[in-house]
Amino acid sequence: MVPVPNVTRADVVAAARNPLAFIAARWTPDPRTVRRAALAALVMSVVIVVTGGAVRLTGSGLGCPTWPKCTDDSLTTTSAMGFHGAIEFGNRMLTYVLCAAVGWAIIAARSEKPYRRALTRLGWAQFWIVMSNAVLGGIVVLVGLNPYTVAAHFLLSSALIAVATLMLRRSGEGDAEPKPLVGKAVQQLVWFLVTASVLLIAVGTVVTGAGPHAGDSKEVDRIPIDWETVAKLHAVLAWIVVTLTFALWFVLKAVDAPKGPLDRTRDLFLILLSQGVIGYVQYFTNLPEALVALHMLGSCLVWIGVLRVLLSLRERPEVVAGLPGPSVEQSLPTRA
Repeated sequence: MVPVPNVTRADVVAAARNPLAFIAARWTPDPRTVRRAALAALVMSVVIVVTGGAVRLTGSGLGCPTWPKCTDDSLTTTSAMGFHGAIEFGNRMLTYVLCAAVGWAIIAARSEKPYRRALTRLGWAQFWIVMSNAVLGGIVVLVGLNPYTVAAHFLLSSALIAVATLMLRRSGEGDAEPKPLVGKAVQQLVWFLVTASVLLIAVGTVVTGAGPHAGDSKEVDRIPIDWETVAKLHAVLAWIVVTLTFALWFVLKAVDAPKGPLDRTRDLFLILLSQGVIGYVQYFTNLPEALVALHMLGSCLVWIGVLRVLLSLRERPEVVAGLPGPSVEQSLPTRA
């Protein structure tokens, strides 16, 4: 057996002053461990969106009527608050699971050798977004589920997913200067796709804010717009995203692009088709809760798919003794 080293007073002081540096000095994670930690943070960022949607769809948005406590007299939910209180408080508790996943990603990135400052910063960026969104979530409760704050809450969650997706990608790359794999025209087409996707998500929050699922059984303010009209605009934007994706795939085939961008574009196209089917079915069936929740999950997957397409347009080799070497991602599975 390997003897356990004695913990000295100096070790305790060092750990208290800078716990991340203390851990990094004594642990070097495998590159796959760093990648899995980044993946866990991304998965939890999607889970928290879906469970947040479940809170709204079950009418539990004010199950805990105040914040940061659940009630004026209790930090946690009580039996008198019933099902809605349990749902809302459970979603609040998942924030701690998300924080743990992000914390693991930060520790793993900070401990990787050689130290990668950019990767660690992406982990910290997630942490601060989570903290900001937790405060915004509290404001959402305090203002009685104002639809504009609810929309901002979702958009900030989308920003978290974006940073988590970038960290996952960067955890499988080196730190050399990025090298484009496609030409300028293709890159511009992808940026049009990203812009259209951002508009699609933003208009989706307006549909939510104007639609019938207010988030609580009590009277809740709604965005004063006909939700069906906005839903049709949302559908038009969705078709624009689908068209741009198909056009991108066609162009990539025409220019004989590398396999990575082609595969990511194909994946996005399939996700979009599935999301479109769910969207139309939920529209013509008066927005059943289960389909709305599935559509929210699909929204997250579409956003991740779009970002993966964008990030697949370049490669970043490792830097070894000042010279670029083979990418870490070449030794890892190609599918994120």
